[in-house]
Amino acid sequence: MKQFIFLLTILTLISCKEKHIGEASFTEVTVDTLLQDDISIRAITIDNDKVWYAGSNGKWGSVSLNGEDKLQKVITQEQNSILPEFRAITQTKNDVFIINVASPAMLYKISKREGIAKQVYTEEGDKVFYDSMQFYNDKEGIAMGDPTDECLSVIKTTDGGETWHKISCDVLPNVTEGEAGFAASDTNVIIKGGKTWIVSGGKKSRVFYSTDKGESWEVFDTPIVQGSAMTGIFSADFYDENIGFAVGGDYEQQDKNSGNKILTTDGGKSWSLVGENTGFGYASCVQFLPESNGNELLTCGPAGVFYSYDRGKSWKKVYDDTTLHTLRFADSETVIAAGRNKIIKLTLK
Repeated sequence: MKQFIFLLTILTLISCKEKHIGEASFTEVTVDTLLQDDISIRAITIDNDKVWYAGSNGKWGSVSLNGEDKLQKVITQEQNSILPEFRAITQTKNDVFIINVASPAMLYKISKREGIAKQVYTEEGDKVFYDSMQFYNDKEGIAMGDPTDECLSVIKTTDGGETWHKISCDVLPNVTEGEAGFAASDTNVIIKGGKTWIVSGGKKSRVFYSTDKGESWEVFDTPIVQGSAMTGIFSADFYDENIGFAVGGDYEQQDKNSGNKILTTDGGKSWSLVGENTGFGYASCVQFLPESNGNELLTCGPAGVFYSYDRGKSWKKVYDDTTLHTLRFADSETVIAAGRNKIIKLTLK
């Protein structure tokens, strides 16, 4: 296990003992490598002292947060011997769920104890492409994907993931031409309690909102850059039912650091641009720091790992790794990040 320590000299005058609004909560980042493999990982979920992952080449598995215990397996599409690319993962108490992009979409339920994968949903079609997945509790879950008809593809389960059904476009708002999702970091679906947010991107980038676990929906516009196929929201997170943040930008102009960061404080009904012309350009993932009152954020992408302690107004690079796609917090001081050929642990001190 390789370990690196990065001192954040830009923050050394700020106490890391206490957290105050508008102040940084750490001055040092320690980086440990948990997994190295020939794999691209955009889907991870933290399960106590381990992280489950799914990625390219049909690979999925888990690794302990100390990097010592590993489980590595491969799924092959039997009918055509294709190795699927998994970009979404979620979990319940006893099981992990993964779904691949492209057609045929295949959703697997994996027993945590036995490590056995069972296919529980499949969908075929030229436009089939699932992006993200979450569970509300151990029985109810939801996944979203690109539109195959006039609405986003949204599937639900109410029996712990044994069966899934697709929500009718009669229930969901219509999408506009060129509106879809990005399978960048498995952060298109966000859940707080029974409330659900789904973010879209492309020629139109909006936020779809449900207060009743997907039974009914509203949709809200955003000011993030949009209008072409590779623009819009690539990732979002909510600290609570009111404070949310989204990042993305223009994938074809990755250095452009305006129009790519937006904040809401009213549950996603309205959004404002923040951090204009500062920090990173395109980013693939954003997460709130736990216990930060919704003030602290961490992002990753081709510009590196960036940190904000003032709700996105200002940003500082805290780790110069340009190959990370996604990240999650194990606790307020431990971040698990994954990307090209690796999973790492960042400890914030």
